Amino acid sequence: MAKEDGASAQSDARSTPGELPTIDFATFVVSLSHSAVLHLGDAPYPETQKIEMNLLLARQTIDLLGVLEEKTKGNLTGDEERLLTHVLFDLRMRFVEAEKKAEPKK
Repeated sequence: MAKEDGASAQSDARSTPGELPTIDFATFVVSLSHSAVLHLGDAPYPETQKIEMNLLLARQTIDLLGVLEEKTKGNLTGDEERLLTHVLFDLRMRFVEAEKKAEPKK
């Protein structure tokens, strides 16, 4: 009986507004990618609503996703692999653009 109560409590927690989403691979990847987007200056920081660019932190987060891709190769579902590949491609392109913006004009 306690097992059923625990399962219903988990179900209720998922449906309660303001609760954190269930953690799975896709949520993890999206969370990391959002951090990179913030560091690239493509979205405001939630606390301050200010746009700030920190290319070192953006590069580190993108590299972390790259390590994740390398270390999980062959162990992901097709959807997970496509998500990670797409996110990495998008972030790498955004990074190149952000570097161009950050370069001093000659």
